[in-house]
Amino acid sequence: MTRQLDELKSRVKQRVIGDMDFSKDISDEEMLELIDKALYEEIRHLSVSTQERKHVRMQTFYSIRKLDALQELLDDPDVTEIMVNGTENIFVEKKGAIFRSKARFESEEKLQDVVQQIVASCNRVVNEASPIVDARISGSRINVVLNPVAINGPIITIRRFPQNPFTMDNLIELGALSEYLKEYLKILVKAGYNIFISGGTGSGKTTFLNALSNFIPKDLRLITIEDNAELQIREVPNLVQLEARNANVEGCREITIRDLIKSSLRMRPDWIVVGEVRGEETVDMLQAMNTGHMSMSTGHANSAKDMLSRLETMVLMGMEIPLSAVRGQISSGIDIIVHLGRLRDRSRKLLEICELEKELDPVTGKICVNRLFEFKEENVDNYGKIIGSWRKTGELKNTEKLLAAGFRLPT
Repeated sequence: MTRQLDELKSRVKQRVIGDMDFSKDISDEEMLELIDKALYEEIRHLSVSTQERKHVRMQTFYSIRKLDALQELLDDPDVTEIMVNGTENIFVEKKGAIFRSKARFESEEKLQDVVQQIVASCNRVVNEASPIVDARISGSRINVVLNPVAINGPIITIRRFPQNPFTMDNLIELGALSEYLKEYLKILVKAGYNIFISGGTGSGKTTFLNALSNFIPKDLRLITIEDNAELQIREVPNLVQLEARNANVEGCREITIRDLIKSSLRMRPDWIVVGEVRGEETVDMLQAMNTGHMSMSTGHANSAKDMLSRLETMVLMGMEIPLSAVRGQISSGIDIIVHLGRLRDRSRKLLEICELEKELDPVTGKICVNRLFEFKEENVDNYGKIIGSWRKTGELKNTEKLLAAGFRLPT
């Protein structure tokens, strides 16, 4: 908004607050009536268009009743991510591209109020003593960092979950994978192969995990374990959703991903889906995979081979055992690694599918990787979009689960 409209909004807000009866609850309709009355008084001698009047009306309402500058962005279905860097620097992601928003907060105090409103709705606490919080509200994952940790804060990062989760068919339409790869992965899931999805930040790991999880047979018992519940698995009657919890000032102890994985093993699971592993909980995930539980999870890495190195490091964070034993646990537990990436044209694609062989390399002692598919870039069109295809580079060697389940891979 222009400075004139900013000042108009401030005056209207002051009038409304002055006219409010704090002894009773005021509905949204009554609040809008108060705003309309105050707005009428303020614009009698101003040249304000109808569009500007409507804008000031809703911005004033958002400031009093909603999340102020964030509300309009949260109401926009095309916005997938909101990044607030202090009062004036607000950025949004739309269709994979990041833009600077015109929205801004009138003061740091108002931004602090919005922060407290957000975390209070999640029964969390954030302050100078505990300046970092992760939360989930109404279909969004939220991270807040305050001063003194965030020098130019408060910092708010909101990742929106789609109202209708992506399916594999949606991902095919977006060019993330091919129809053949969809059928290939579908058979692997139905046959009970343990699959690990790797990729960088924003590569679509959670989206892909959610789509892949929907191939799990609907008559099985499925347990999902996440830091913040994001997975939206549909049509599974025997579904258990577990979410980690931070310790709080009320004395509630922390419940970690490790705690939840251990507990899930006593809940008679057929499938365990762990949203993401970042540390020592990798030990428990691998133990679940190695004790007959079918599992999926995700992790951050730049390639499938890099993911193996990260997994080794994360296991060693939680258990002191020889590296050869760690590699043996990884290779025997994880059957398939699916690596995703975000290309320079901002498109998200499946870049490679690899099989982990069960025997370690006798010379190097490392895990042997059998690459099954890889994406090859072929050209760039007139709009800068990358053109390429998926090429088969190897055959699946570990076919025991496939044969035991009575499936055949697509030809």
